[in-house]
Amino acid sequence: AKHGQSPTDPAALVRVPDAPIIDGLNAAWKVGHPAAADLVVFSTNDDVMQLWLSDHSSGAAAFAKTYLATHSAAGNTIDGAAKTVAASGLSTIYAGAEVARYFGTGESDARYPDIFGLVTTGVVYTGGKSKIAEHGGAGADDRDVPLVVSTVGASGNRDDRDDSRSRTVDSVVETTQIAPTILKLLGLDPKQLQAVRIEGTDVLPRR
Repeated sequence: AKHGQSPTDPAALVRVPDAPIIDGLNAAWKVGHPAAADLVVFSTNDDVMQLWLSDHSSGAAAFAKTYLATHSAAGNTIDGAAKTVAASGLSTIYAGAEVARYFGTGESDARYPDIFGLVTTGVVYTGGKSKIAEHGGAGADDRDVPLVVSTVGASGNRDDRDDSRSRTVDSVVETTQIAPTILKLLGLDPKQLQAVRIEGTDVLPRR
């Protein structure tokens, strides 16, 4: 799998509708800016929160961060029971330039959101009650996935065709290493991939 699902423990699930959170944030913004447009103009929320704002100033980003951190949100558990979560369901909130630093890009990069929030373990943003997990977040359930690699005959090495020589490699690796590994097994140069050249991505270790 290229990613995991969060949460892996159904008992940890808290479904939180994100629309009321955004509506509340917009309403709070309008109190001090009655002639302004809604503060949140676009969002993608599942097991992270990403908000794009109509006002890209540091002040607006700080306002949104403070609101999210100081307001609770209503949610429901795997059994549909009501449950309230603190800080809008977020464990960490990045705003403005903090988001750029989190993603390792410059502040002039127009692609990153104005607000990026990491959820409290188990929180999934959804308006319904059917979702039991989500992917795309920063938690261990999302990001830590096992890799099973079979190279039967791929390298021409007799050892690769001997199942008795299978082994577990405990090294921490990245899924970005899969593509260059495949190229190497096919006898191609992994450095033909632009990302490999830029990031210096290694092939997967054999031991």
